[in-house]
Amino acid sequence: MDEILLQRKAYEIRRKTLSMIYSGGAGHTGGDMSAADILTVLFYQVMRCDASRPDWPERDRYVQSKGHCVEVYLAILGDMGFFPEEELKTYGMFGSRFIGHPSRKIPGIEICTGALGHGLSAGVGMALGARMDELPTHVYVLMGDGELAEGSIWEAAMAAGHYCLGNLTAIVDRNHLQITGNTEDVMRLEPLKQKWEAFGFHVIEIDGHDIATIRNALLHREAKKPVLVLAHTVKGKGISYMENNVKWHHGVPNAAQFATAMEELEART
Repeated sequence: MDEILLQRKAYEIRRKTLSMIYSGGAGHTGGDMSAADILTVLFYQVMRCDASRPDWPERDRYVQSKGHCVEVYLAILGDMGFFPEEELKTYGMFGSRFIGHPSRKIPGIEICTGALGHGLSAGVGMALGARMDELPTHVYVLMGDGELAEGSIWEAAMAAGHYCLGNLTAIVDRNHLQITGNTEDVMRLEPLKQKWEAFGFHVIEIDGHDIATIRNALLHREAKKPVLVLAHTVKGKGISYMENNVKWHHGVPNAAQFATAMEELEART
């Protein structure tokens, strides 16, 4: 896909994500919207994966450390054909395998996540394993900025730098908002770029909604360094009343809000 088609696809994914949240009655809407452009570029243009062979040994691996924002992840996997997309209509229903966090019961999902701070550790293990098995696998891990307050993130970062994991790309969805407010008020993160560099990462700071910039950053490789993509994003991106509004960290729109949001997203596709 070219940049224009990828941008349209990202807004199509936002619409599918919001529909799932609205019908299911639950979801972390703001973080889904802030990550949509990143994940669209990753899955449709960067990652080596095959919906017909979800267990292909040489596939790239993706770990969504901010597992509470599972809806956008599921929307992409359904759109790509990892499972019948119609099944997403069961999201949040009793007995459904589509729940509020990533589950390995779903093709395309590598690991159950959602206990914040664990995803980078899993990604480091996958990257080390791929190196030991001499596989061409590249590992991608998406983290929320709020979860960077977890000490386990920095233990994993130290290991990634120590083992010179050039087959690991970590991404921070830097939307500046977490459930209780602005990250800098809850637990100050800055200077974030310098912190990751101190742990041995090559850091690329980008606009997390610019398709070409996202693609270039995700394709960047360092022979003996893990890469950290520091993606500046807008929580609730694409929906006017949700943008930069902490109340939409988690929330389900009412009927009028849903109609407004879908109209705004439709205009961008």
